[in-house]
Amino acid sequence: MLRKLESKNMGSSNLGWLKSKFHFSFAEYYNPNNIQFGVLRVINDDLIEPNTGFGTHPHKNMEIISYVVNGDLTHRDSMGNENTVTRGHVQYMSAGTGVLHSEHNLGKDLLRLLQIWIFPEKNGLQPNYGDYRFNWEDRKNHWLHMVSGINGDAPIKIYQDANIYSLELEKGKDIQFPVKEGRQAYLVQIEGTSFINDIELSDRDGMEIVEEEITIKAKETSHILLIEMEKQGI
Repeated sequence: MLRKLESKNMGSSNLGWLKSKFHFSFAEYYNPNNIQFGVLRVINDDLIEPNTGFGTHPHKNMEIISYVVNGDLTHRDSMGNENTVTRGHVQYMSAGTGVLHSEHNLGKDLLRLLQIWIFPEKNGLQPNYGDYRFNWEDRKNHWLHMVSGINGDAPIKIYQDANIYSLELEKGKDIQFPVKEGRQAYLVQIEGTSFINDIELSDRDGMEIVEEEITIKAKETSHILLIEMEKQGI
């Protein structure tokens, strides 16, 4: 099963300093038929102006992953962490029993990031933070496995049976991904245009995939994120 979600039909917000596309219900955007996809609760495609950002605020019982598309993202939290990541890099936080954090664009350029929230396997876990600076070349025409569950083999591990991959597929090339029986995946066409099993996706579109192998053909050089997980009731 494949279901395309066009960017133009997603929830959106414009606060001046922050412009967002919401793949799922979030903040003032509420759609009872689009709350989550399996254990995936949030994908926000955020554009943050220079010298602005999210002030200190709390989170609990959520696995939070930020994937930077462009610009610089600076993180601070109540565990004493402070770091900046940029294009193609990832920061992750297990909010667990509770953590305070802030996220800012302290650079000179517009910051674009994908903010991803995944439900943990259980509540009340010990909070944790980390970041990883992936080599951009490692995702060129190749699935870069960035995030896995605790027992997986990706460099970033979260408390859920979920995997996150990134890909830059050059124009004219194709690649496969098997979403196996009992599994589902959500794909974000971050940049460029591609065909997913002959369904065209443009930048900022999404797609739900359930138990189906996909072939991606790049109409233009395409930057893609894919979140694969155990199948839940849909």
